Amino acid sequence: MSNKPIVAIMYDFDRTLCTREMQEYSFIPELGLKETEFWKYANNLGKKQHMDSILAYMYSMVKLSKEKNKPIFRQDLVDMGKKVELFEGVKQWFDRITEFGKDQGMQVEHYVISSGLREIIEGTEISGFFKSIFACEFLYDDSGTAVWPKTAVNYTNKTQFVYRINKGVLDVANDDDLNRSMPDDSKRVPFCNMIYIGDGLSDVPCMKMMKAYGGYSIAVYQQKGAKVEELLKKSRVDYIYPADYSENKGLDVTVKNIIKKMSISETLYNEYQKQKKEIKTSQ
Repeated sequence: MSNKPIVAIMYDFDRTLCTREMQEYSFIPELGLKETEFWKYANNLGKKQHMDSILAYMYSMVKLSKEKNKPIFRQDLVDMGKKVELFEGVKQWFDRITEFGKDQGMQVEHYVISSGLREIIEGTEISGFFKSIFACEFLYDDSGTAVWPKTAVNYTNKTQFVYRINKGVLDVANDDDLNRSMPDDSKRVPFCNMIYIGDGLSDVPCMKMMKAYGGYSIAVYQQKGAKVEELLKKSRVDYIYPADYSENKGLDVTVKNIIKKMSISETLYNEYQKQKKEIKTSQ
């Protein structure tokens, strides 16, 4: 087990690592619907029933699948992950950034915190790079059919998963340890060693959390516009970049520089602690 300081890089998924909502690659077309039809149905249901928007889309998936006699099976969703289209450079990103961190004396870990579906994410070719995937997930009956949301990750409760990473409590069923008081210096990943990468307003709670606690936040975009620029202008995010994860592009360079800064901070802190100990011993 490595004793190196840990850097946690957390990612939204839809429009952050992949090019659109993950249900749009396979699930919605297989129902014979257009993307606009499905999302209009789910959004109208949410408004009419005053539902959480994430629960509304998950219920819509189950209801429409049942109506069209196409029950949702877990493995089918996992298989759909193979058709997810990733942004430029994503496939090579994780190994490269992890190795760079190692060269800086840091242990880089990658996490997903997404309102998309865990099952589909598990089926993508990058799923093996993540230490944990925090995302929406269905509960399945004895026949293997999706019947109920098992986990729902909405825009505000995303922050609880940042706390889980901070404390090293990755089991979503373990609330006791998550809520237990813990000294800052005993937490597994300090906030100052965290980077959150998302695509916009749905990620603002986590981005603001990073700003408040000394971490770093980055918004990625496909087309630069007023919304993402507003995040930077209002200091809700530290940096904005095109969603290009290729080597030597802006995102790559900045993340590496942040890791360098974290490494230097660790070195300076350790030197400070060493000098304090030497003074105490000499007295």
